[in-house]
Amino acid sequence: MLISIDVNSETPIYEQLKEQIIMGIASGALKPGEQLPSIRQLAEDLGVNLHTINKAYNQLKADGLLTVDRRKGAVVNFLAQKPTAQQKDELRRKLRPVLARAICFGLSEQEIEDLCVRTYNQIIGGNDE
Repeated sequence: MLISIDVNSETPIYEQLKEQIIMGIASGALKPGEQLPSIRQLAEDLGVNLHTINKAYNQLKADGLLTVDRRKGAVVNFLAQKPTAQQKDELRRKLRPVLARAICFGLSEQEIEDLCVRTYNQIIGGNDE
């Protein structure tokens, strides 16, 4: 999986990295048990600070998506379990402003649902656009 960072983006680099790893896991480009580059190696490859990579990896670990071990590095977790109520609440909290924005743009409930289904299918199919 190729990771690219937009240094001109308003989105912090660690967030860009997290989003790309999450997309890789969701699309199947990153498989359970797959080892990610070491913090040091990825920082060098991307030309960013070690602490930036460390922050992204640790947040993904806290979300249950990665296991981080000193010897093995970061490894994609097997995600057979159902999300917790807390994880669902977090998703809902992050989704609310996106849905509010769609409503402000005049999208109907059906249009929002169609957009969600199309986007879901694109992610599962490994299609970025």
